[in-house]
Amino acid sequence: MRIDDPWYDALATGGPEPHRIPPGPPPRQRRPVTPVAYDVYAVVQRSAAFQQIRRRHRRFVLPVSAAFLLWYLGYLVLAVSAPGLMARPVAGVLNVGMAAGLGQFVTTFLLTWLYARHARRRRDRPALELRWQTQEMTRGKASAGLDHGAASAAAGEGAR
Repeated sequence: MRIDDPWYDALATGGPEPHRIPPGPPPRQRRPVTPVAYDVYAVVQRSAAFQQIRRRHRRFVLPVSAAFLLWYLGYLVLAVSAPGLMARPVAGVLNVGMAAGLGQFVTTFLLTWLYARHARRRRDRPALELRWQTQEMTRGKASAGLDHGAASAAAGEGAR
């Protein structure tokens, strides 16, 4: 019996057992990807539903990333150029620098939560629908499901 799993006779170190090393280079076994699959993904990439998902992603990520980068760079610039300001006490032993540093952590967790919320509310459903349509198209079960997906995504956009 032959097992096609490449890790079947691999040791924990990542190689085959020494007495099972075949002479010569290992055989390369790749599953051929049919040109039809490439065509399906090209069609999906040009579809209105995919473009809408990407647009929603960019509209959130780019401004939020720029704002966080400016906040972080501002913190660094203040730490280097205004040590007197950063050393001012706020409450007890807590000074402005420590409060701003803790604010970086709070901001990171807040933005992570906002990103997950945005993805769940604005992108996950259309992306899942597009994923199912893509899988059906690659199996050959559906030929034109993208227009329906774009219409349902647009309907979901108007309902929010």
